Amino acid sequence: MRRPFLLLMLAGLLSLPALAAETHDTPTPKELLAQSRPQEWRRPDPANLLDMKLPGGHVLIELAPDFTPLHAANIRTLVREHYFDGLAIVRVQDNFVTQWDDPAADDEDKAHIKPLGGAKKTLPPEYTRAIDPRLEWTPLPDGDVYAPEVGFSEGFPVARDPATGREWITHCYGTVGVARDVDPHSGNGSALYAIIGQAPRGLDRNLAVAGRVIDGMELLSALPRGPAPMGFYTDKAQRVRIESVRLAADLPPAERPRIEVLRTDSATFAKLVEAKRNRHDAFYTVPAGKIDLCSIGVPSRKE
Repeated sequence: MRRPFLLLMLAGLLSLPALAAETHDTPTPKELLAQSRPQEWRRPDPANLLDMKLPGGHVLIELAPDFTPLHAANIRTLVREHYFDGLAIVRVQDNFVTQWDDPAADDEDKAHIKPLGGAKKTLPPEYTRAIDPRLEWTPLPDGDVYAPEVGFSEGFPVARDPATGREWITHCYGTVGVARDVDPHSGNGSALYAIIGQAPRGLDRNLAVAGRVIDGMELLSALPRGPAPMGFYTDKAQRVRIESVRLAADLPPAERPRIEVLRTDSATFAKLVEAKRNRHDAFYTVPAGKIDLCSIGVPSRKE
């Protein structure tokens, strides 16, 4: 007696319009950014924006004074006294860092080291800072191996530990750190490095992170790798000369870099994160459903 009933039900369902859910491709980052609103973008403070001129173009670095204020101040002093002018990129280690420094620092006699001028020779280590609820905080939902919480604050990738009340900028691609010797007080900002490879998160809380490259990253990441241990160049001709480093605030308004950075507390940034977490299109048939801190780049655009 059940068989005719089941057949009748099946016939009725087949007569209904198709109810299959339509699938939609995840918007691309380009599409999401095209739909963003002007107020979702910010202009970096000119007092925190470094313009490093290399033979191949300009690298723009945004300093992070809310996280490393002493190092940011010392770097500003070095820049204003033209300390970096004529120095060089001395080290490019594959899948790790590009570092710029005084080439004479590697000389045995140290006779030609460039003086620091009014900058401080040593600084207290600024590896972490107290969590400040007044700072913008955009958490990520998927957790982290290295910290209890991760997210973005003021455009920087940041990790937090509520148990200790501390937070810190993480070593993601493009972040700019302060090189040092073994002594934690030896990093003063006169030697800097940018992460050009897989995020070396083990460095977090062991070095001060002074900022992030917001434009021109290809000028640092695509350089020839140094042949010596740790990627140092053995031939002076291999080094890339730094023509100048200037603070945008010290340039005439007409010459300042015109660049905007997407706010990490904006709706568009949240959509970018979700699009990367759950991407659907003809190529991505299995979305990851998760995302890690260092796989999210904060977009910038030239005005």
